[in-house]
Amino acid sequence: MTPPAGTVPVAVVAFAQTVHRRRTDELSEAEMLMPVLHEVLAATGLRTGDIGFTCSGSSDYLAGRAFSFTLALDGVGAWPPISESHVETDGAWAFYEAWVKLLTGETDTALVYAYGTSSAGELRDVLSRQLDPYYTAPLWPDSVALAALQARALIDAGHTTGPALAAIAARSRADAAANPYAQLRGAVAHGDPVVHPLHTGDCPPVGDGAAALILAAGDRARELCARPAWITGADHRTEAHALGVRDLTDSPSTRLAAERAGVFERPLDLAELHAPFTSQEVVLRRALDLDTRVRVNPSGGALAANPVMAAGLVRIGEAAAAIHRGEAGRALAHATSGPCLQQNLVTVLEGET
Repeated sequence: MTPPAGTVPVAVVAFAQTVHRRRTDELSEAEMLMPVLHEVLAATGLRTGDIGFTCSGSSDYLAGRAFSFTLALDGVGAWPPISESHVETDGAWAFYEAWVKLLTGETDTALVYAYGTSSAGELRDVLSRQLDPYYTAPLWPDSVALAALQARALIDAGHTTGPALAAIAARSRADAAANPYAQLRGAVAHGDPVVHPLHTGDCPPVGDGAAALILAAGDRARELCARPAWITGADHRTEAHALGVRDLTDSPSTRLAAERAGVFERPLDLAELHAPFTSQEVVLRRALDLDTRVRVNPSGGALAANPVMAAGLVRIGEAAAAIHRGEAGRALAHATSGPCLQQNLVTVLEGET
């Protein structure tokens, strides 16, 4: 949706993320989060007590224990009691909840954070538990095998080729060379076959990491940031749960979310797409009608660092940071969850002129 008439505009005013690493066994959730929380607060001059609403995103199932997100609150500081919420999915959806909260006028600042410890288990198998529990999940198709089905469908439909997918992988990792937070940076070989037609270069790295951003409304945003990234629209939609009734070469939910968020109203400067597999970038480019004038994933995207449950929030943060630095005037950020781009969130960020 776009903000209703009469509401105070909301902007991203600060963003921070960890250096994403293969494993963080030596760190608790709170220890992983505290540096990025301190960084976004320091960037705005705010203290924990100044934040009107806090919302987080993570997965207890991925972490391997119930209510793991309550441990992360130790890094935030939840006493005296704070206004707090949590979503059991990528932090991009926590961002959406916080944005709606600020649009109501109940508060003028919000802290959003997310973290993921993908290394805690066999990620490919763990993600298979998202599937339909009656027909698909009992077959145990892992996340890479399902992405390979999507890639095969795209190739068979004539929408891409193996070399084209390899070029996406090479471009993403090359762009990540300038990103000190990325896990994979610089030239990376396309690698060995994993599940035909995907190679290791077509797949995201498994890694742990966290991210945080601060939202502020109206004049408060201008006080906290020299160039706020204003949220002019955001929307999220989902595909059917059953893979067999979907066209894996298209993403109508992404297209609809983009329409509702106002993506197609004016040209974009850049797009941060949450595409963990090279084939998914092909699907998203087609759904969002992105041409060569739009720079895609200048940060390297999820192919360079994919902390599950935080990677979507990172896309929003990277797009906002580009606006903060004056590198973009209008940017799109996309987040996804579930197999083969099942759930999709799209937001539009703009700088003031």
